[in-house]
Amino acid sequence: MKEINWSEIPFGYMKTDYNVRCYYRDGAWGELEVSSSENIDIHMASTCLHYGQEAFEGLKAFMGKDGRIRVFRMDENAKRLQASSRAIMMAELPVEKFEEAVRRVVLLNKRFVPPYGSGSSLYIRPLLIGTGAQVGVKPATEYLFVIFVTPVGPYFKTGFRPSKVCIMRGYDRAAPHGTGMVKVGGNYAASLAAGSKAREAGYAAVLYLDPKEKKYIDECGPANFFGIRGNSYITPASNSILPSITNKSLMHLAEHMGMTVERRPVPFEEIATFDEAAECGTAAVIAPISAIDDLDENKSYVIAKDGNVGPVCEKLYHKLRAIQCGDEPDEFGWVSIIE
Repeated sequence: MKEINWSEIPFGYMKTDYNVRCYYRDGAWGELEVSSSENIDIHMASTCLHYGQEAFEGLKAFMGKDGRIRVFRMDENAKRLQASSRAIMMAELPVEKFEEAVRRVVLLNKRFVPPYGSGSSLYIRPLLIGTGAQVGVKPATEYLFVIFVTPVGPYFKTGFRPSKVCIMRGYDRAAPHGTGMVKVGGNYAASLAAGSKAREAGYAAVLYLDPKEKKYIDECGPANFFGIRGNSYITPASNSILPSITNKSLMHLAEHMGMTVERRPVPFEEIATFDEAAECGTAAVIAPISAIDDLDENKSYVIAKDGNVGPVCEKLYHKLRAIQCGDEPDEFGWVSIIE
């Protein structure tokens, strides 16, 4: 293997040795199969290509100081994939088979797990697609589950530093009672135009308002949003927001730190009252927000007035990372050792 500078790798795709696959045919899941091919062979009439029968997940493996590999809350990813499958009528992969596939693909690609202290991790991407051929709009009868891995660096090149986000009311990420609460590719396709426009203007992400009334805070780019006010951790509740496993973990940690957690509709006007704000998800963990620019109303809300990461975000970030890497005891049972 070519020498890799683990501390300089981007957040992107790098070829690894193996992926793991499983087929659903004749009403049942088969056995896990190992492949070294980066390609999949599917029918041109597959429902994933025509009717969006596709769901995915994202999780990470970390090398600890003790030389052991840890994966964070993979059971939650398995259950969320099942929820996505139910929403778009795909066959549900059993949690046990999901976890077995994660363990196998990580061990098969063990040499690609970045070393402890590099700031990088092994990103794990499970994918479930409808492969059965259909011309009419209806669910497939055959499915393919595939899981591959790739080493990645930090999601944001600037690292754990505050960045600006913007609001553009002319774009919606998902519709009420649609697929916003499940992790399917269509939600991300819908965010590409707004995201590209925001990045061209120098912003890290788009802070979406609710698609119905444009009164409440929704998602922040590909991540959940939370704000800190005093001793309260405040995060939006909505039927068009993906339930983030990272956000769920941060809420638990905040409660454990003695904070009050509020998961509720958050009116946009509350932005001006936050001491800290951030987006959170598997890729970035926590991405602090320095300011929110409302491009439609020509207003700016400065969150990090001194330009630094707030004390609560910093404490939560380092606590979660310490659990993921094995630097602190896993008192919540979130980590699985891969061996």
